Amino acid sequence: MPPVEPGRKAPAFSVPDQSGARRTLKEFAGRPLVLYFYPKDDTPGCTVEACSFRDAWARFRKAGADVLGVSPDGAASHARFIGKLRLPFALLADEPVGKRPPAVCAAYGAWVEKSMYGKKYMGVARTTYVIGPDGKVAARFDKVSPEGHADEVLAAIAALGSAPCKATPSKSGSGASARAPRSPRTKAPTRRGSTSTRASRRR
Repeated sequence: MPPVEPGRKAPAFSVPDQSGARRTLKEFAGRPLVLYFYPKDDTPGCTVEACSFRDAWARFRKAGADVLGVSPDGAASHARFIGKLRLPFALLADEPVGKRPPAVCAAYGAWVEKSMYGKKYMGVARTTYVIGPDGKVAARFDKVSPEGHADEVLAAIAALGSAPCKATPSKSGSGASARAPRSPRTKAPTRRGSTSTRASRRR
């Protein structure tokens, strides 16, 4: 499935979180929702990204927004990741069933073909969606760079009420691989990027 374009209705979902509780898009109706897709729990870039959202949590709550992380890891893995980093938001266990891809990742176009050392495989493209109170995609960030990502997402939430934002590559880093913080309390460093809003194309 291709990524969901801003202005389109966000695909519905119903998947368990780290506690096994079923979470749906419908329960977040009427308020902004940040849905961020990441490859794997407890890996360097995913740790930096999760800490970025954690450290900005008070600002997300002040903006009236909720945050959900999504990966193909199971509920037990998510629970350990949340406990280790003291994450204040839920993580959805979008596990593949049989040969079928992770349902939510696929519906949002985040399940893509990747390549490493010349070997191709399917995996999660680091992607973030901001879903407006009306259930439509307000902004999408492609090829997300983990460091400081929360700041650009908060800017998109602040812009709600205007025209939908164009899909844009993450501006929070240079594209170099991010390093994990030394401890769960360590904040990921933030960087300011350009104000370009060029539409991104997935490679």
